[in-house]
Amino acid sequence: MSVDTATVKRVAHLARIAVADGEVEKLQSELNAILGFVEQLNELDVDGIEPLTSVVATTMKKRADVVSDGNMPEAVTANAPLSEDHFYVVPKVVE
Repeated sequence: MSVDTATVKRVAHLARIAVADGEVEKLQSELNAILGFVEQLNELDVDGIEPLTSVVATTMKKRADVVSDGNMPEAVTANAPLSEDHFYVVPKVVE
């Protein structure tokens, strides 16, 4: 697959990137090099190979799913304009 100048300008427009006319040829060659590399990757036989998120087999570290109030009610309500017994006090809005 080869990219022409019109495609480079269209991709730049879709990506909302301002590209000067003098830069189009450089970007065209760079995009063609990237696509050439991708075509090389398509030649590899990857049948039977599981997808990886890392080259080292690891398990995801998880924390215990425990409900906690944070044990710091003073810090939570410290910036409140008005608080009472570690709760926010808000004005009544419904009569």
